[in-house]
Amino acid sequence: MTLSAPKRRKWLLPNRGFLSGASERLLEILDSEASEVLLQAGDILFDQGDDGDALYAIVSGAVEFSTLSSAGRKLSLDIMRAGAVFGEIALFDPGPRTATATALEPSRLRRLRNRDVLSQLAAHPDLAGDLLRLAGQRMRWMNTQLSEQVFLPMPVRLARKLLYLTPDGGDGRLSLSQTELAEFVGATREAVSKTLSQWKRSDVIDIGRGSLTILDRKALMLLAAPDIG
Repeated sequence: MTLSAPKRRKWLLPNRGFLSGASERLLEILDSEASEVLLQAGDILFDQGDDGDALYAIVSGAVEFSTLSSAGRKLSLDIMRAGAVFGEIALFDPGPRTATATALEPSRLRRLRNRDVLSQLAAHPDLAGDLLRLAGQRMRWMNTQLSEQVFLPMPVRLARKLLYLTPDGGDGRLSLSQTELAEFVGATREAVSKTLSQWKRSDVIDIGRGSLTILDRKALMLLAAPDIG
């Protein structure tokens, strides 16, 4: 992991994700105060339980978030890509990280520390609205994830997770085992394997060793719609 000193430069985040609605002023502050973090595949940005005091924004690459079960087994929680922001709660309430963040591929991030944000808020109180909106967006996203986990059938959850983890425009390939996919959607490996096998027979996906490839994204989008039988 390589860190560089904060320096003023053009903001490089894509116009999507949690920062897509941020004001130009907030982006300027992030640009001037943030430091750059470069990760290689397999690098750990932070471990579960580490002290957290910073927000991160992904410029390029992919970061996986995982936690350990009571039995010591790794549970994958999420994968975030360019445009995603995470760790924003630490801007307001620094504390232990609730998950481990690991780079899945060479990744470029921007880091903004709590102390720098507080100093800017003292000088520019109007920025609080932007930051609260970011936190509100994340809470809304978390509530949506919880609702889906509780109320949606497993095949719908699985289809949505596959679409989320393979951004439109890519090659549709996902390097995750069926056990890991089961952890993502809160289901058994057997149930996920049965569903994936059905989709493979319908030429919606192709299954490889420890990976799968989406062949028909439109069909998968229909499977992800709970009101379409």
